[in-house]
Amino acid sequence: MSAIMNQFRPQTGAAAAASGAGAWQALPDPVRSVVLRLLALALLCLVLSVASDAFLTSANILNVLRQAALLFLLASGLTLVILTAGLDLSVGANVAMSACLAATVMKATGSITLAVFVGLACGLAIGVANGILITLIRIPPFIATYGMLWILHGITYWFMRGETIHGFPAAFRALGSGHWLGVPIPVYLMVVFLVVGAVFAQRTRWGQEIYAVGANPEAARLSGVPVKSRLVLVYAVSGAMAGLASLIFLARLNSAEGDIGEAMTLPAIAAVLIGGTSLFGVVGSVFGTLVGALILTLVLNGMNLLAINANWQPVVTGVIVVMAVYLDNLTRKGDGR
Repeated sequence: MSAIMNQFRPQTGAAAAASGAGAWQALPDPVRSVVLRLLALALLCLVLSVASDAFLTSANILNVLRQAALLFLLASGLTLVILTAGLDLSVGANVAMSACLAATVMKATGSITLAVFVGLACGLAIGVANGILITLIRIPPFIATYGMLWILHGITYWFMRGETIHGFPAAFRALGSGHWLGVPIPVYLMVVFLVVGAVFAQRTRWGQEIYAVGANPEAARLSGVPVKSRLVLVYAVSGAMAGLASLIFLARLNSAEGDIGEAMTLPAIAAVLIGGTSLFGVVGSVFGTLVGALILTLVLNGMNLLAINANWQPVVTGVIVVMAVYLDNLTRKGDGR
């Protein structure tokens, strides 16, 4: 009888804590990683709402979402690359070239449809070229995409000849600065590609094969996974998403010049890492990258609201990346995994 009664007695503080710790340790690493980042995001929002009266205004929140959407779109494709233990350093240069080509076509023909097609096709072609360099010519991803970065910069600067193209149709500008039901258009695109990316990575055979390639390419190959095809695929997706980001950025700025995307590569990589994706592959998710993009955008937004010198922003970004990776490693090693 006493044994039965013990089942209904409330747990002591120590027992409850042990039970909670056990439940936390039992969660899969990706789930714990996302939960920790969501808590950090909530804490950051709380701190900024107390520190600045302007933070919770609708105008500021929509501005944060618009900036985070652009960063997420660029970083989402990059997430798939890093899941295979690869890296794409050419995304910023891809944005520049795709945007400049799209702007040139739009001004020359007046066709928004043709310009959008050219921008997406350019981004996709660059991604495929990266994939071919890595899989067929066997150049390491860092070197291949770093070389592509310089090639694209050189071609873009030569093509633009120091000129600026500006003044695009209002229908195109709405892609980057328009609203629907009071919400910026890029935010809708962010939600769409979040769902598509999450389903692709977690619920499709191709997505599972990408994780397998990141875990062990040789084992994946012996298991029947077409490793080279999947690597070309992830770099193609990364390139295509850079092409899409270039169009949104172009529409938002309403102008194009040779250096339009130079500053976008490192923030995109930072968003992926802050979101919990490992540079060694396998670990990470598209949803985590969204959280990382929101955290990074909120930090920079908070610094602007608090009138902190903009020169400190790269320093703070670097510190956040290092802390995120370090804490993530501690989380995964805490239970001996």
